[in-house]
Amino acid sequence: MSNNELLEALNILEQEKNISKDTLLEAIENSLVTACKNHFGTSDNVKVSIDPETCEFHVFQEKTVVENVEDPVEQISLVNAKMINSKYEIGDVVNIEVQSKEFGRIATQNAKNVILQKIREEERKVLYDQYYSMEKDVVTGVVQRYVGRNVSINLGRVDAILTENEQVKGEVFQPTERIKVYILEVKATSKGPKVLVSRTHPELVKRLFESEVAEVREGIVEIKAIAREAGSRTKIAVWSNDPDVDPVGACVGMNGARVNAIVGELRGEKIDIITWNENPAMMIENALSPAKVISVIADAEEKSAKVVVPDYQLSLAIGKEGQNARLAARLTGFKIDIKSETQARESGDFLDYENDYEEDEYYDEDSESYEDYEDGSAPAEEGYEEDSYEADGTEENNAGADGEDRE
Repeated sequence: MSNNELLEALNILEQEKNISKDTLLEAIENSLVTACKNHFGTSDNVKVSIDPETCEFHVFQEKTVVENVEDPVEQISLVNAKMINSKYEIGDVVNIEVQSKEFGRIATQNAKNVILQKIREEERKVLYDQYYSMEKDVVTGVVQRYVGRNVSINLGRVDAILTENEQVKGEVFQPTERIKVYILEVKATSKGPKVLVSRTHPELVKRLFESEVAEVREGIVEIKAIAREAGSRTKIAVWSNDPDVDPVGACVGMNGARVNAIVGELRGEKIDIITWNENPAMMIENALSPAKVISVIADAEEKSAKVVVPDYQLSLAIGKEGQNARLAARLTGFKIDIKSETQARESGDFLDYENDYEEDEYYDEDSESYEDYEDGSAPAEEGYEEDSYEADGTEENNAGADGEDRE
């Protein structure tokens, strides 16, 4: 191979595999040293020089000038040294150029293996660095096949593993299907990076909102907390750093377009979007949406709260198999004890609210319900207090209907 061909090969490797030319030149240098060691038995006195611009290389043996040669690998006689240059004297060091074509077949093969090994190592390192930088992010992958109960997903240059524990119960994938996954961890192995991904992690929902909602991506709207039961329901608490931007409305989008895109990606998982509040009692009330709350007594130190809801809202507040209350507890970090108005009165925990409680007060006049827009033509993004979305984009704020479903 000529120097020009070698230079071209290095440039191609640098472009296609993203391996720097300096690294490849270092590998060539090490391979020549290895070849010398295999050919001469030692490489202690071998020096290699490579021009990075032209890829012209030279291999030299440093030999000491002596009267009588005892080690021909490291010594040269005075007579032979003077034939090269008459100025050489005993004790001087002479650089003798070694022709690489003199190397034997085994030495040449070993040198080749050194270069190939270095290329493989660098390729693995480049891949690892590339996907390690994507850790804790969402990427789109193509389903390859099922490996036992795990799923192999191609992410471009590597195959990721979606383990059974990180799969949403009931989800079934078809080969060549494109899905979004959350990169949990990237490990370096001898065979290249091992990428573990998830479809159940709460951060998947958060990253999907960041990609779908410009205000979240730009930091105007913050997702303060998130609680998820994958495949069933997610609650997120949002807050706006701009008083002119409604955080819930921004996440919902026009006619629910933004949140429905995320619901579609999560295959119909319901999403409750509530407004985050520093006041624990208000936060708990919002978190129990779509149920309406009469009173909340929160103990910030004990991280516990007692909640009273209207009798007909009890099943809605608790949710199917306790899901609504469970997610609200995770979202707020409080242990929540929910009682109906009748139960609270009977236990003596409930004061007389007849004078200052009217049922209609607990329906936010500004909030919108898709029940009022059966044709799907909901108004603009303003005025959402808390919203819940299903696969078809309809909202669950109709307490009566939902309550019957959950009882």
